[in-house]
Amino acid sequence: MSMKSLNRMVSEKALKLGNSFPCQICVVGILCGICFTSLFLAALTSLGTFELAAFSLSASSSAFLPYNSTSHIIHMVSSMDRKLKWTNKAEKGDNDDQVKLLVSAWDNLVLNNEDFLKKLGMNKSDVPNAPHLENCEVISRVRERLDTRIANQSFPTWITGGDEQNYPLTRIVQSEIWIHQHPLDCENETVKFLVVDWETLPIYGSGAQITEMTGLLAIAINENRVLVANHYNRADHDGCRGSSRGRWSCYFLPETSEECRKRAFAVVREKEAWESGTVTGKQNYSSKVIWAGPIPKLWGKPWSYMKPTTEINGSLISKHRKMDRRWWRAQAVRYLMRFQTAYTCGLMNAARNTAFGKEAAEIVLSAGDWRKNKKKKVKTEIEEQVWSNHKPWVPRPMLSVHVRMGDKACEMRVAALEEYMHLADRIKDRFPELNKIWLSTEMKEVVDKSKDYDHWRFYYTEVARQVGNKSIAEYEASLGRETSTNYPLVNFLMASEADFFVGALGSTWCFLIDGMRNTGGKVMSGYLSVNKDRFW
Repeated sequence: MSMKSLNRMVSEKALKLGNSFPCQICVVGILCGICFTSLFLAALTSLGTFELAAFSLSASSSAFLPYNSTSHIIHMVSSMDRKLKWTNKAEKGDNDDQVKLLVSAWDNLVLNNEDFLKKLGMNKSDVPNAPHLENCEVISRVRERLDTRIANQSFPTWITGGDEQNYPLTRIVQSEIWIHQHPLDCENETVKFLVVDWETLPIYGSGAQITEMTGLLAIAINENRVLVANHYNRADHDGCRGSSRGRWSCYFLPETSEECRKRAFAVVREKEAWESGTVTGKQNYSSKVIWAGPIPKLWGKPWSYMKPTTEINGSLISKHRKMDRRWWRAQAVRYLMRFQTAYTCGLMNAARNTAFGKEAAEIVLSAGDWRKNKKKKVKTEIEEQVWSNHKPWVPRPMLSVHVRMGDKACEMRVAALEEYMHLADRIKDRFPELNKIWLSTEMKEVVDKSKDYDHWRFYYTEVARQVGNKSIAEYEASLGRETSTNYPLVNFLMASEADFFVGALGSTWCFLIDGMRNTGGKVMSGYLSVNKDRFW
């Protein structure tokens, strides 16, 4: 029986009881009790509806995600968002359904699953453009073509922003590294090689592996060799298929051409090639040379005139003992990660759709019901040749905060989330429109404490996190090879593209993120660190 019918029945019964004063008092008391009960049940119903809607959105998103993507682990947390959904629930019920449907449609487009759309009586062309997603198939073909050396053709560029927004000489250095790594004729007997595997010791995290490779690239350039990287253990999982399994090329375009790789793998089998020095390997160099050897001096000393943009303890750092190494590692990591593969593009699409899909859908739906406003899509020249180069949409401004704790305490001073958030508030004081944080951390306590900061909206990957101070190797082993590789990479790339960054320079991962940002047009965004690098 509906509440309205119940009220009417009780009212009629009350009239039949008579007009005595005690009865009237009794009836009034009963009716007040019913009203309060009705309001209480309505509140509970609304709360239940909200919780179900929040869960359903997450479930519908993850149900259609690729098996080999990390998008099922991306989760958005926002106290403010919960409050907004609570107050607007009655007004936005229908729109919420459209939002969830559109996000699910985008999920299935990422999967290329047209069956989902057919059940709705729609075609792929009926789905509105997703501003936060890239066409991975098309863009990967373009990147591969750009990365192929063709006679009498300009060299590829992957640098964002002007010279003043990047480390000194970034554009020149990147193009010349590419030329060095892509000889015109790899069959020429004068071409020498440095062939190496990525480090596989469990104590090496992803950051340490990449840092070591930047040192090997420096050796290759100093000795006029082409660096050829072979086995990459973190890509040895089912997500990386075919020839890309166990290779860096699963995630980013390879460090050299396929012709040079074939030639290098042929000469490593020749004893004479080793004896003559045509090919060398990691065993030919000491750890000190690999990790702290001389960096290339082909471009002079551009680090000597880097603009101070890093703040530690309230002061800008103008000089330190490792400025040359900081500049070089930034150049090397940018080169190694210059172009994402289709696989990495898919990981980022899935991550953005799960984290930002709801907001993107609300923007698209502000123009009306997409199922009713179907328009035939005809791509114009400006769409294909100009707008296609724009980066995918993310909510901005965005601050990336990387909190490193756990076993890192043996190498640097670790800081609690409160210190990072103090620096975040410093940035917000200058840019009051900033209220979004992409939070990356291995520690569960950090994620739990983030919920205390109601004036910030947090996004983070939903993955099992560390409790206590177990080693990073143990933690990664508990996640499995694929997850322990993919989710940090998503965080790394998100941090590289954020508008601002707060981290810990004592962390190798933060050091590399800083390098990507300083060669990706983010120099003038600055970097606030809770500590300094232990080698400065």
